[in-house]
Amino acid sequence: MNMTLASLSRQTGLAVLDHLERSVRIPVVDGLQAQGDLIVIPLPVVEPSVGVWPGAVWTDVPPEGVELLRGGAGGNPHTLVADAGACRWTTGVRDLDGLAIGIFDTAAVAYLLHPEHGATGCPPGRYVVRRQRELDGRRARLVAD
Repeated sequence: MNMTLASLSRQTGLAVLDHLERSVRIPVVDGLQAQGDLIVIPLPVVEPSVGVWPGAVWTDVPPEGVELLRGGAGGNPHTLVADAGACRWTTGVRDLDGLAIGIFDTAAVAYLLHPEHGATGCPPGRYVVRRQRELDGRRARLVAD
């Protein structure tokens, strides 16, 4: 099925901002995806520096989604959305760079939704969700969305 931004917004109950075209089909990207202060990376790209802790607890992602991160000062949420039973999520992650907030494993397309940025899809696979950082002069800092 070709998911649109309007249908994903209805499914989750999360509104998107008016500047986004709701009838657009959400692209499914096989690779790196950046969305504001987050980046989604296929896990094989960053292994072995990132992985799941032994005994990590996995949670099923419900159709209405799981909030991964909210922008600074109560900003907009980044939400992982998937069909029931298709995707699971854990925060039991080890990351040598300290940027990972979790890993998800999906058997069908999963979506990352944000009110300002719209949505992108991830094909079946295992992905790490990390904070992005940027250089501020000579120092690195987390991207604030």
